[in-house]
Amino acid sequence: MFENIDLSKMGEMLEMAQEQAKKMEEEAKSKEFTAKSGGGLVSVSLNGAGEVFDLSIDDSLLEDKESMQILLISAINDGIKMVEDDKKLAASQMLSGMGNFNK
Repeated sequence: MFENIDLSKMGEMLEMAQEQAKKMEEEAKSKEFTAKSGGGLVSVSLNGAGEVFDLSIDDSLLEDKESMQILLISAINDGIKMVEDDKKLAASQMLSGMGNFNK
């Protein structure tokens, strides 16, 4: 399993991984993800850290609390999934890049 890894470079690999993780975290905060539900009646925007920074609700939903709640939940969940998928992709790319230390 570890035959192709030069263990003398392990410390260097860990330092680079920490630096890359920190960089990814900073970059994530600048990313924006927008999820919509109800044909655009509800729109939720999140940054890459999963923080909601904008929310839009069409006036037609203000009289229908139940529909508004359902659409809000749907949009928020979709936005969170977008953020999680982006994090997984970034982590996968980071780990594949670490394969360069095997030699």
